[in-house]
Amino acid sequence: AGQETLYDQPQIAKDKLRITGPFSLEAVPFPTVLSLNDAAQPAQADNSIARSGETSRQTQWRDELMKTGIRGKNKQMLKFAELETLPGTRYLHSSGTLDTGERVVVSFGPEHAALEQRQVENALREAGELFPLPKMIVFCAFTFDPEAAKDIDATKGITALKAQMNTDLLTEDLKKQRANNQSFWLMGQPDVEVRKRQDGLYEVEVHGFDYFDTTKGELQSGGKNRIAVWSLDTDYDNRSLFPAQVFFPMAGKQDGWYKLKKDIRAELDETRLEAFHGTVSLPFAAGDHKRIAVKIVDDRGIESLKVMELE
Repeated sequence: AGQETLYDQPQIAKDKLRITGPFSLEAVPFPTVLSLNDAAQPAQADNSIARSGETSRQTQWRDELMKTGIRGKNKQMLKFAELETLPGTRYLHSSGTLDTGERVVVSFGPEHAALEQRQVENALREAGELFPLPKMIVFCAFTFDPEAAKDIDATKGITALKAQMNTDLLTEDLKKQRANNQSFWLMGQPDVEVRKRQDGLYEVEVHGFDYFDTTKGELQSGGKNRIAVWSLDTDYDNRSLFPAQVFFPMAGKQDGWYKLKKDIRAELDETRLEAFHGTVSLPFAAGDHKRIAVKIVDDRGIESLKVMELE
């Protein structure tokens, strides 16, 4: 057999910046083929299977939603008079009425992933095919994809709401031991202002957005002091976010861009770094799409996306 040389130490190159581990290994699963006699036969459908997995979790979430309602700002509540499973739809999971008499449908996001844009699109399509048409659609999820949240906020013709689900719902023990019994709360939109300057350029100011304080069990205004990072796409194409300006309002003197400069060993103009630690953007000209997108991440890591047209 031919001789092979094995390496257990990486070669050090001081002119390159390593951003991963020294070695990356990926195991390829070994395919196994069983005979028809040895292969496991499909289980017979029964009530236990019908109430397991995704169907069972959505049933638990529906029952919890019916019991606790959805908490809004200033202690306002959305309470349900009835809420039942909605048959014949894939992306709408429950239908019912509020205590005010309005018909509402509910779409639950996945258990271990963000609610995505495709689910929003399909759920809205299914809602439009119902008769009578619902007055409101509520998307409940543990996390929201920013593009999905943007589409929900921009929905016309039906009231579309985002409801954050308490992560304690993922674990029965935490659900029983938590300090408050609120499982769903409304998410507010980012408060963003666009101004046109006298020189024809634009500037953006971020005022924050509402968030739910799980320790106090109440919805509070996030304000500017809750913004960890926000970015601005000055020419948004409705597909992908390309930040032209990135800001770290909560960063200290050695954080934010200063820390990033040290980590990536980059040459940055320190005379301009201070301008990227506030909540007001640098002046910019309107792009070809005449549209901007502002992405905000609060100090808990919750993301929100706001898309605005430029006049």
